[in-house]
Amino acid sequence: MAITIKDVAKHANVAPSTVSRVIADHPRISEKTKKRVRKAMKELGYHPNLIARSLASKSTSVIGLVMPESADVIFQNPFFSSVLQGLSARAYEKSFALQMTTGKTKDEIFQEVVQMVQGRRVDGLILLNSHVEDRLMSYLMNCDFPFVVIGKPYKHEEQITHIDNDNFRAAKEVTEYLLGLNHERIAFIGGHRDLVVTVDRLLGYEKALREASIELRDSYIVHAEFLKEGGEEAIDELLKLAEPPTALVVTDDLMTLGVLHMLDKMEISVAEQMSIVSFNNVFLAQMTQPPLTSVDINIFSLGYEAAKNLILKIEDPKEPVKRIIIPHQLVIRSSCERLEGKAHSSLSTKK
Repeated sequence: MAITIKDVAKHANVAPSTVSRVIADHPRISEKTKKRVRKAMKELGYHPNLIARSLASKSTSVIGLVMPESADVIFQNPFFSSVLQGLSARAYEKSFALQMTTGKTKDEIFQEVVQMVQGRRVDGLILLNSHVEDRLMSYLMNCDFPFVVIGKPYKHEEQITHIDNDNFRAAKEVTEYLLGLNHERIAFIGGHRDLVVTVDRLLGYEKALREASIELRDSYIVHAEFLKEGGEEAIDELLKLAEPPTALVVTDDLMTLGVLHMLDKMEISVAEQMSIVSFNNVFLAQMTQPPLTSVDINIFSLGYEAAKNLILKIEDPKEPVKRIIIPHQLVIRSSCERLEGKAHSSLSTKK
């Protein structure tokens, strides 16, 4: 015989309506009561009928995740597994499921989102990146559909809840760190130009160089995919310059892995001949040789806060717009060295 809400209520010595409110995580129910009811549910082996709940409340208890169009980036880059851990943790706490887009182009993803919204397949959406010209955000704003962004919106920033790092400041700080090690020929390897995170980090890098009265070189700025291959292509381009850089700001650890691979092939010593600061501080950053100096952007927290604030918007449409900045920290390891004198004015490479 199936366990019912009434059975749980009797076991926990509360009213059936209290059990229903605990299942919905109602804020007016005390944590003490919630723990007692959840303990009773677990002891009796009771599982809420989520389909019935959805029909009654006209909600799905599903959050849609708008992924990047590149499957390679999603499945190869550790950033996405880490952010999904944060998203999943909060979704689980609130009994929400996650549904990901699977489109391979921006147009396919846009059509998927339209179907999600118009078909009421999800209660809200989380965008896992932000583009300079983002018609998806405009569409969702026009529909007045609940969504939050991981990253900073390029437009209408004050109207969209978003969870981000201070990417301008972080990039400025890491560039200043390299300047403090006497490097002046500092190159920037970033993601695609239409990603707001790339724009912000590039602006921070440029600001640090300007304040140090160092000339900006267009040839020192390279954009590529957030993949190992992107890093390989970028460093190959930089090392072909007549005056190659002595230090790099690379905006993604997986890209940096490609950089390290190419430098190793060319027998260029990391730190001794080429200093590198990376971003994200995923697990591979401390496993490389040498271990990478990298900016820890607290990826888990980005995902957790995104899910938390979307669910707040779903539960209360009057929830105010928020700009949540997740703190970052430069984790110094062994991929940078002080540049002494002019001894590194040129790089000798073996190909």
